[in-house]
Amino acid sequence: MKFRLLSLLLTVTLLACNGKTASKTTQQTTSAPTYKNKGHELVSKMVEKVGSYNQLLTLKDVVYTLTYQTADVKTDIVTEKYLFDGQLSYGLYKQHQRTLADLEGPIEQGFDGQEFWLKQNGKILNNPNYLKKVAFNRPTNFYWFTMFQKLLDPGVNYTFVGEQTINNTEYHIVKISFETNDDKPTDIYQLYINKNTLLVDQFLFTVADYGMLETPLLMQLQYQEIEGMLLPTQRQYKKSTWDATINDGPWIHVNWSNIQFNNQLSPVDFKK
Repeated sequence: MKFRLLSLLLTVTLLACNGKTASKTTQQTTSAPTYKNKGHELVSKMVEKVGSYNQLLTLKDVVYTLTYQTADVKTDIVTEKYLFDGQLSYGLYKQHQRTLADLEGPIEQGFDGQEFWLKQNGKILNNPNYLKKVAFNRPTNFYWFTMFQKLLDPGVNYTFVGEQTINNTEYHIVKISFETNDDKPTDIYQLYINKNTLLVDQFLFTVADYGMLETPLLMQLQYQEIEGMLLPTQRQYKKSTWDATINDGPWIHVNWSNIQFNNQLSPVDFKK
């Protein structure tokens, strides 16, 4: 009887020791995240706050309404659809006073993973000038929706610029640039990350495709939480300086509404 009791105690002791060893091993293999520099760390923590690209992949796809109003009150109203795996993109322009305004009736733009395409009233258009616009719009609209997540893509450079207080709010400032294989200039972003919320309240940006490199634009953002993601659904921007000083001119407004994730979209939905 004593032998059985000693055997049981020995077994319990060994199990306890094994449990401690396993726990210690787990702690040793858990490593802290590594960052290129302070700017990279700040951007990573911001993305952690708003939601990662892996979270978007879990949500599969999105359908939403994009309303874009220029300073001279020309408006686009677009039903946008994206498939996050493959970065497929579609837009149905119910109103297009600023995008291909010379075309009458509804137009559709698409990127199916291989080619860009355009339809007017259901008819395919092959005009090279029109398709050039589509080739700008489709990846640009997709990028704006996923911008913060894609700031952690390979080939992104981070520079911590410093700190600044604007309207009693303290910000970390991080400059973003992109690696390239040629001498073609790329866009530059300057993020103003709120110290308290870790969110980007505003950012400066250039548009290299349109030669806007010297004078940046300032984008201001308001967020909405949907399906665990913090999305900058209300935006306004205008010309600025690299010190984030804006002029007295009117704002351009860009709003996202009726956002629905996981709509069971497939690559077929993006074919022309």
